Amino acid sequence: MDEVFKALADPTRRELLDELFRADGQTLSALEERFPMTRFGVMKHLRQLEDAGLVVTRRRGREKLHFLNPVPIRLIHDRWVSKYAEPWVAGLSGLKRELESSMEKVFEIYIRTTPERLWDAITDPQIRAKYNFGAGVTSDWTPGSDYTMEVKARGLVLGEGTNLEVEPPRRLVQTMTALWGEDVRAAGTSRITWDIEPVGDSCRLCVTHDQLPEDASEQLYGGWPMILSGLKTWLETGELLTTPGSLMYA
Repeated sequence: MDEVFKALADPTRRELLDELFRADGQTLSALEERFPMTRFGVMKHLRQLEDAGLVVTRRRGREKLHFLNPVPIRLIHDRWVSKYAEPWVAGLSGLKRELESSMEKVFEIYIRTTPERLWDAITDPQIRAKYNFGAGVTSDWTPGSDYTMEVKARGLVLGEGTNLEVEPPRRLVQTMTALWGEDVRAAGTSRITWDIEPVGDSCRLCVTHDQLPEDASEQLYGGWPMILSGLKTWLETGELLTTPGSLMYA
């Protein structure tokens, strides 16, 4: 958390985050054009933002794209601000951008746990419900199998999809069709990729939500910072996140 505050203390780095908020997934060249400094200077600021987890990068062909990662800021919000927030604010914390004909959102977090325990938390329906708005995910977790996201006690089916790649405890790729409202249902099918990488006594979890239509409702991807914050909280402390809206269907 100290690295996050240090990164945010510099006005240029805050402006870089503002640029990625405006249009996510930008190259270094595109960002460089908007700042009166050398390419090296922009690179140096981006590196500090990456070290703090506020920016994550993805290679697409020969280009390196930079994405704003709101999860560290969400963790600060959950620690000191959440009890003052209205439920609808917590439920709409996503960002929006256009990239070709679809959107891609990338979220990264470090959790002190093992890959096996993290995988179980993602795939066990009872554990999943503890941080996933009260909804569990049921499947036999084999490639090509279907899954359902539901709140069984209330008879609510919130989403469904197919498991495209299942490689425990490192990688899970799924299609996802949201069913909790007309706005999200109209967006059709998107894709979610969970990548788990062990780092020392912790794991780096990267969730990529892509193949989203450019006009997709923020409800489709805006809840990820809260979900991942709840996952980290439960795995590291055994406690439930009490942010307004975090257990809205429980």
